[in-house]
Amino acid sequence: MTAQQPLTYDTFVALAAADPAVVGLVLKGSRAHDGMITRYSDHDLYVVLADDATTGLTRFAGHRTAGLDLVVVSLAEFRAAGMPGNERYALARARIVLDRLDGGIARILADKARLGADEAFRFARGRLDAYANSLYRSVKNHRDGQVFSARLDAADSIRFLLDLLFALDRRPRPYNKYLEWELTRHPLPGWSTEVVLRAVERISATGDVDLQRHLFTLVEAAARATGHGEVLDAWGEDLDLMRPSADAP
Repeated sequence: MTAQQPLTYDTFVALAAADPAVVGLVLKGSRAHDGMITRYSDHDLYVVLADDATTGLTRFAGHRTAGLDLVVVSLAEFRAAGMPGNERYALARARIVLDRLDGGIARILADKARLGADEAFRFARGRLDAYANSLYRSVKNHRDGQVFSARLDAADSIRFLLDLLFALDRRPRPYNKYLEWELTRHPLPGWSTEVVLRAVERISATGDVDLQRHLFTLVEAAARATGHGEVLDAWGEDLDLMRPSADAP
């Protein structure tokens, strides 16, 4: 394509669909999320090639314009993408444009959308401890009059909290851009989407200590119910500072 005639999404899809080396086309990003498309949205497309295939389409690897971003990978590379990594959520919610593997592309995406039981347990364990650490620092700094530090720690805690909550449901955490979209359409079991979103917003913005402590009681119950009580118990008496009943000195 010339500079005056840039490669378009529709043109490339037609080109790729006519090439037998292509076994899958997968669209990710805002165009794979209903209601999230804006006039700035481009097309982020994975082009999946049969392993060891030879095709001229490899010349488009790394193609990036305002309207079209292409990632050209082998099938083996596609299986590994985001496992682990930041791409996992994007692919978990991606939209299939072409699947020449009799549902094989769909099965690969489904695997990315569901964390393994052991993987999720280990990840949740680490994120629970990180969440408790940031929460504890926030509450302690607030107690000691370090308001700015308390707010920063509160904001940090939210990142670990969201990782934890999605891990408990064996799901990759969505990007911040898609958090509300994800929770509205796919609520976390046992959690009110409205409660979660309001708490995340207020704690991130203000570091509200009372709200942090109230939220911790909900997190503690969920964590203990899923076998993570040992992580919390390791905090000993420091848990008292995190709970609503805490009588901070």
